Amino acid sequence: MESCCENTVNHKILCFAIDFAFPGKYNSGFRSSHRKTSPTYPWKETTLSSETQELINRLIVNISSVVLGKKDVIKQCLVALLAEEHVLLEDVPGVGKTLLGRAIARSVEGKFRRIQFTPDLLPADITGSNFYNAKTQEFLFAEGPIFTNILLADEVNRTTPRTQSAMLEAMDEKQVSIDGTTYFLPKPFMVIATENPMEYEGTYPLPENQLDRFLLRISVGYPERESELAILRSHQEKKPIDTLEPVLTCQQVLQLQEAVKQVGITDAIYRYLLDIVEVTRKSKELYVGVSTRGAIAFSHAVQAYALLEGRNFAVPDDVKTLAVPVLAHRVIAKTYSHGNVRTATESLIAHFLDSVPVPV
Repeated sequence: MESCCENTVNHKILCFAIDFAFPGKYNSGFRSSHRKTSPTYPWKETTLSSETQELINRLIVNISSVVLGKKDVIKQCLVALLAEEHVLLEDVPGVGKTLLGRAIARSVEGKFRRIQFTPDLLPADITGSNFYNAKTQEFLFAEGPIFTNILLADEVNRTTPRTQSAMLEAMDEKQVSIDGTTYFLPKPFMVIATENPMEYEGTYPLPENQLDRFLLRISVGYPERESELAILRSHQEKKPIDTLEPVLTCQQVLQLQEAVKQVGITDAIYRYLLDIVEVTRKSKELYVGVSTRGAIAFSHAVQAYALLEGRNFAVPDDVKTLAVPVLAHRVIAKTYSHGNVRTATESLIAHFLDSVPVPV
């Protein structure tokens, strides 16, 4: 009996030695039956189609030819476009917020409108209104600038809350209701809003329910020195944005939006995402945590970012990359200093992110 056991042990040792010395040459069966299997994603076997990858690359390259040195910011804006959502660009004047919005709009062969928000702007100036045609003796509807594919809402915090709220239905439901009649907006539809966080006189801070309609809040920031040198050279004779040509049709954008919905997310990623959301709700440093609507938007953003990274499956790094720009404007910190609200919430989200275990 002992001899039999000794032979069995010796055989296993011999098999292990053979597999270790000649990996893959002799199939002893020891390593294959004893090694640990790493978790796999069922979507790894299927890569993005060459057409989808080509459309994404074309869009990024075209925008990057005008907005220099800001590839990460460009990708985050495109996350909103592909997730059928909206983006808020918040930064000091002159860093390229409006330029970025125009570059995205001009890269898509669709309708583009820009509204300069001012204190005297009325809701009807955005959505449109009915007017009486004396010649035909009937009321007709005149569409406002919101009936477009991409709307650039410049300095959105300079108009009154009443006018700001006129965009809520359009941003959430892609439709506008005028005098009891519902008008659907064209597809795709995206709002790119800008605001200056350093100026408060004559401005109306966006309420939380409207901030929640923006998928991401992004800071453009100053360019690096070499990128800024390239910007100066490119503006020597003309503005590059004036010659930017569209590279995608609206139908191709819709095609990419459908591809985002097919990006896979495992339950482990969903739980990781919800763990971060749960921390914001239990934190004693916040009055209000991330809502369920915010959690849904977060998951959609993760799918869109994965697609932009050339994958049809999400990984934890996608969640970590988007946590601050997607969640920071959806929470309310216990601070009374208006000037550092954004810094406080972004720091808190980054801190929460470090405290949540990453799935492996």
